[in-house]
Amino acid sequence: MSRFWSPFVKDLVPYVPGEQPKLDNLVKLNTNENPYGPSPRVLEAIRGGVDAGLRLYPAPNADSLKSAIAGYYSVTPQQVFVGNGSDEVLAHIFHGLFQHGRPVLFPDISYSFYPVYCGLYGIEARTVELADDFTICSDDYQQPNGGIIFPNPNAPTGILLGLDKIEAILQTNTESVVVVDEAYVDFGGETAIGLVDRYPNLLVTQTLSKSRSLAGMRVGLAVGHPELIEALERIKNSFNSYPLDRLAILGAVAAFDDEEYFRTTCQAVMRSRENLSQALQALGFEVLPSAANFIFARHRERDAAGLAQGLREQRVIVRHFNAPRINQFLRITIGTEEQNQALLEALKQLI
Repeated sequence: MSRFWSPFVKDLVPYVPGEQPKLDNLVKLNTNENPYGPSPRVLEAIRGGVDAGLRLYPAPNADSLKSAIAGYYSVTPQQVFVGNGSDEVLAHIFHGLFQHGRPVLFPDISYSFYPVYCGLYGIEARTVELADDFTICSDDYQQPNGGIIFPNPNAPTGILLGLDKIEAILQTNTESVVVVDEAYVDFGGETAIGLVDRYPNLLVTQTLSKSRSLAGMRVGLAVGHPELIEALERIKNSFNSYPLDRLAILGAVAAFDDEEYFRTTCQAVMRSRENLSQALQALGFEVLPSAANFIFARHRERDAAGLAQGLREQRVIVRHFNAPRINQFLRITIGTEEQNQALLEALKQLI
């Protein structure tokens, strides 16, 4: 601890991102990256943008990207916010839309950045326990709060909450903002964006990191009522007026333009997810129902930490969370068919 740190920094407990090991011949299934590369149109657009124009600042409002997103989801550009990855978008939401002085509600097993944001902005966090089957119970969110947030599908469980359950939460929390974090929704869920015109307190966030294979470009978005978007713009313009660079904007617009590639790769991931789930069940794993590009599984007889270490020794990396209720689970990213097969072969040697 540095003697130059402020008391604020001293007390922060930062988020720990998934490991990015620099090893050759590694089967990397720990950070939910898409096994398929970006659309060829994305790469072409980015290459086309590498010119003398890079000396200029990017468009501060990323209007071309907002228009592309608005057209894709049949909303107006005034209902769209974009940022440097969905993590930055979420940070602005915690800072600008959740009511300080009242607790923010989120599941006890969920994205581990949520409590970090609460600590960063001095917001009281109140976790709501998932049911025994790891599902979100909408009735449990009928309590006083300064905001509600949950991933859908949830992370790290991968379990999807139906839109009817989301509406139940919205209908009983009309005086606070409800955020549906849809980082993985394209792998088997239905977006809640269709509800934003009916519920002015609903904000839906997404990322281009997963289903559109742009984790390296850092592009996130939010869709909601223009009043919510205006609040995020005020935060953004008090923090960083240029969160997206010129190449990120070009690549993101192209990603929304190539619907065929997007659908094809998502379907490939979903097929592989089902095949891998069945193969793991045959090896004695319990696999939770997933609508994401990963699965959450525990073996009925083998310790999860031991399995994770054994896989690592065979150069296969998965994610193990040493946390209450889930310390016997492994979160396994869906890889290519070859990567999934390498995982299964390594597990067969361990079990």
